[in-house]
Amino acid sequence: MHHTFLEYVLDDLYNKQLDITNCIYVLPSKRSGTFLKKHISKRLEKNIFSPQVLSIQEFIGNLSDLNQASNIDLLLLLFRVYKQSQIDESDDFASFINWGQTLLQDFNEIDGYLIPASDILNYLSAIKEINHWSARKEKTELVENYLQLWKNLETIYNNFYEALLEQKKGYQGLIQREAVKAIQHAHSKETRKNPIVFVGFNALNAAESTIIQYYLEQGNSHIYWDIDSYFLNDPIHDAGLFVRDYQYNWPYYRHGHKIEPQNNFLQDKNIRITGVPKSISQTKYVGQLLQEIGNKESINLSRTALVLADETLLNPMLNAVPSSIPEVNITMGMPLNKTVLYSFFVNFLELHLNVSERGWFFKRVLELISNPYTLTLSSEKQGNFAQRLSKDIKENNLLYINTETLEKYPKAKELLAIIFPEETLSPMRWINNCLMLIDRLKNIYQQEKNALELEYLYRFYALFNQLGQYLDKVDFMGELKSIKNLFKQLASMETLDFIGQPLTGFQIMGMLESRNLDFETVIITSVNEGILPSGKSNNSFIPFDVKQDYGLPTYKEKDAIYVYHFYRLIQRAKNIYITYNTEPDVLEGGEKSRLITQLLTDKNLKNHITHTIATPKISIDPKPLIQIEKDDKFMEDLKAFAQNGFSPTSLTNYIRNPIDFYTRNILKINDLEEVEENIAANTFGTIIHDSLEQLYTPLINQELTEASIKKLKTQVQGVVLHHFEKNLSGVDVSKGKFLLVYNVILKYLNNFLDDELEQLKHHEIKILALEERYEEFISVPGLDFPIKIKGTLDRVDEFDGTVRIIDYKTGKVEAKNVKITDWETLIADYDKSKAFQLLCYAYLYSKKYRISDVQAGIISFKHLGKGLFPFSEDKDTRIHSDTLATFENYLFQLIREICNVSVPLTEKID
Repeated sequence: MHHTFLEYVLDDLYNKQLDITNCIYVLPSKRSGTFLKKHISKRLEKNIFSPQVLSIQEFIGNLSDLNQASNIDLLLLLFRVYKQSQIDESDDFASFINWGQTLLQDFNEIDGYLIPASDILNYLSAIKEINHWSARKEKTELVENYLQLWKNLETIYNNFYEALLEQKKGYQGLIQREAVKAIQHAHSKETRKNPIVFVGFNALNAAESTIIQYYLEQGNSHIYWDIDSYFLNDPIHDAGLFVRDYQYNWPYYRHGHKIEPQNNFLQDKNIRITGVPKSISQTKYVGQLLQEIGNKESINLSRTALVLADETLLNPMLNAVPSSIPEVNITMGMPLNKTVLYSFFVNFLELHLNVSERGWFFKRVLELISNPYTLTLSSEKQGNFAQRLSKDIKENNLLYINTETLEKYPKAKELLAIIFPEETLSPMRWINNCLMLIDRLKNIYQQEKNALELEYLYRFYALFNQLGQYLDKVDFMGELKSIKNLFKQLASMETLDFIGQPLTGFQIMGMLESRNLDFETVIITSVNEGILPSGKSNNSFIPFDVKQDYGLPTYKEKDAIYVYHFYRLIQRAKNIYITYNTEPDVLEGGEKSRLITQLLTDKNLKNHITHTIATPKISIDPKPLIQIEKDDKFMEDLKAFAQNGFSPTSLTNYIRNPIDFYTRNILKINDLEEVEENIAANTFGTIIHDSLEQLYTPLINQELTEASIKKLKTQVQGVVLHHFEKNLSGVDVSKGKFLLVYNVILKYLNNFLDDELEQLKHHEIKILALEERYEEFISVPGLDFPIKIKGTLDRVDEFDGTVRIIDYKTGKVEAKNVKITDWETLIADYDKSKAFQLLCYAYLYSKKYRISDVQAGIISFKHLGKGLFPFSEDKDTRIHSDTLATFENYLFQLIREICNVSVPLTEKID
């Protein structure tokens, strides 16, 4: 029994009496080559030069004389070729990069599968012509350009191909096509001294398959498939899909050669499948699992691998690995766009993409200054400008930040000049400013000796230099937005590689890095549909049926590749731990993977598998309600507050939640105000109240007439504008959401005045007071200190001789909020707070004017059509002296409770 596939290959070569030091080995990846060398070295008695161990890419690259070009170089060249085809002049690089990447992948596949490009591209063009969606005969410019692109695809492809050959560069597919041409043109059958050994392939494209078959036909070459008979002999098992296909279709196998499968899959194993809620919890679960494994004598950590099907979990996974594991070797890169430093530069870029003549938009500024890297830069020496600026923006409602705002932080002048330069940033300036920020961060982290952060900085330093070089070469990057996509593209393709010892310690890797390697203990995470296998992701311009016709891989083949990797990983392993996310998530794949279902339904495995759902141990302690005892200090503050005056709002705050009353009214802690980008409800209300006050003030103590109201209608616009500027300085009402709000307020006020005109047809109305403040000292039985009640009444008028006290509300009001049937609810139920306020106002009014027969109601701007919502007690809408007497009893009861030392303030939960 061989522990690993690579050892099996070496033993078999030895049995065939081949000198293993004399062979040329070709493997799917460089990484497996490292392990192969290790196995060869173990078998040697003396030192030798290493045999040639190549990845398939290197091997094919040597057959053609082309070098692999970087993805960005390819995109820039493809864009240049595309622009020469003059399809759509207005296309810029920023929009091209989004679909250019897909086109590049399609070209790569067409070449790798050796499909005559003119065939498939003309076929595509014809399909698009038939399908073009415009129902009318004549085509619009958009449709015209779209079809033009398809017609020109062949030309673009050919020009691109030639341009690359001229530079002796290529993408993978092109290099493979050229390599196939090279071997087909090699007339003499070359005799090779060194046998070539192809090891552990699975899904080959047409070019790779042609090249491998060519060498096998030549003789003196050998191929080893890492396939178990369990999959190979099962006609429908996806893990054997490709190798079964080669067995039937390759002449090499039809003429007598045999595939020799292995038999490891059904040997004793222990498979533990665990469902864990949410992705991050899987990392925590694996952390505990590693702790458990690390303590087992039988498990060797250096023969253990953790395979992350979802590579974005690398960062949380690193934090979850227990410190008791001595060596961890990470053999997967972390994409730069998954780092916090990346978000710092993106925030910096967004800041400048959202700059206007009024300054930098506050949201983007807040995003940038709350980034950890900005906080690192904003030290004591810099006057902690980030924290101070954030506070200033919120307190002064700054929608835009300009250079004047920044002059308040003289200590950070140099740094602010980099982050907020006065002139508009060109792409090159943005890059240079990023490099300056990297330099400042580097100095900080060097003093702290923070190696990981310095590594991140170095990678971005290299990335910005690379970006700068591209900018020098091209002339179509004049704007900042075009560099945004290029930067994002680069950061998603570049990875931060961890340098480790691939041959020792516990290994963390991605699915593809595991090719050809075998481990005794394997942990595989995120085995969910949509992640493993990754499901239908259609980033191609070639439709599914066309792909099938031409033998290009579709998502079905791509799924089969993942199935093969998955089964290959567990083929020789003894201990297998599989985790999946039990919470179906729209973005992170749905239910558990079909691979798990396949394992669970396999009757040959049923004695080897345990399947559990991990439930986190959560003990829920009911959160005790907050209670605050009324100590001497509290009573002192309360007496001062009582002398200054209880307002209806402060009393209803107490009814809603005594703790709110304590924090807001006694401690005077208000919620930190957010910057009003959308107008807040209270500001909206203030503008309406103030406008109505200004409009109606000249009419106090007069009978209202139609003429006087019509005159008010002409003044509405000017008055509202004035109050807008007063309450929200620096806001532009001529566009955007403030224009909408401004129009809503105009509509409310005009509707209000129209309503007033309607009333005047049948009633007499006289304004008595507007926004008048009332204060009354009352003595509450049982309290030895006086209590002041105060309030501001929005409007008091006389309606056909009845005094009406009116409160304006811009929020939601329903009739039930101002109706009382059970007086107890008045001081117990916050829903009745509006009735409570109206009674307070009527109470204050009657104390001052000795008039107790009044009406009190609310006018809701949301329901102007419904008129006044009057306070009513059992259908009676008039407030009499006995109504007020009952109210006074309840008011005293409430105030006594607030002032009672022995009743603690107890939190109310909604």
